[in-house]
Amino acid sequence: MYGTLPLLPGTLGGVNDIGTIQGRHLGLRELAQVRALLTEHPEASRYALSRHLATLWDWRNPVGQLKDMAARTLLLKLEQRGWIILPACRCASPNRMRHKARPTLEVPVPAVPIGGDLSQLLPLGIGELSAPDQRAERALFDALLHRHHYLSHRSSVGENLQYMVRDRSGRPLACVLFGAAAWQCRARDHYIGWDAPTRQRRLNYITNNTRFLIVPWARVPHLASHILGRIARRLCADWQRKYGHLIYLLETFVDTNRFPGTCYRAANWQCVGQTTGRTRQNQSMIPQAAPKAVWLYPLRPDFRQALCAP
Repeated sequence: MYGTLPLLPGTLGGVNDIGTIQGRHLGLRELAQVRALLTEHPEASRYALSRHLATLWDWRNPVGQLKDMAARTLLLKLEQRGWIILPACRCASPNRMRHKARPTLEVPVPAVPIGGDLSQLLPLGIGELSAPDQRAERALFDALLHRHHYLSHRSSVGENLQYMVRDRSGRPLACVLFGAAAWQCRARDHYIGWDAPTRQRRLNYITNNTRFLIVPWARVPHLASHILGRIARRLCADWQRKYGHLIYLLETFVDTNRFPGTCYRAANWQCVGQTTGRTRQNQSMIPQAAPKAVWLYPLRPDFRQALCAP
């Protein structure tokens, strides 16, 4: 099976490293292990192989879950580079959410809009929706974002936190989603002082506010900035409880053609520049989206030292 594959990189000019893929440094030993795994399990699916590899390397997240999706991506990248040949894809990975049906839950609009002073709504109830008994709240969260957020929403993948915000009467007010940070962002990386290898190692200590929705029938001054402040004070503890590691910096990208970013400024976020307009999958230098303002919120004074730690 492997007779037609390229020679191991160590046989070409003394090169001993493949590089870093999915946050793991690979050399000759690791590549040999992957090839041996494929030989030992010729009938295994790609899903099974990814779990075999994660188990072999004891590749787990801080709370002990196998990082089989990271292993699957690593295998795909090795195949793309010509180092291995994977079995044919049999079906979509059971962990992937790309084929999830669009939310169908009806979201009734109240007859009376929510207005007045913020004090009339306090205390707000802010629920983090990870617990198994939060299924109904997650369905409402998905439906509200899908129907009312300008970017819509279908599902959340990877490390993420979802917050539903209700007023003291229990009426839904807002949905707030934090997920994976942008792979690279020149303004953010310059602000932190990152080089590429450090960013690759430490990126999971940043999270992106990918969705923030105030329901369109709520018009309450200072509500958005109040919610941002409340969530910023608890997010690090929530993230560590769910994923076993801290978060040091929050980021978000604001489409200034639609929003001025006033609520982020009022919540003490800092605008540090603009995106280039290149998307995550864009391999060219040609912008594919409108540039957005880059807003950051450090969760601790020494965030730079924490993010640049070896």
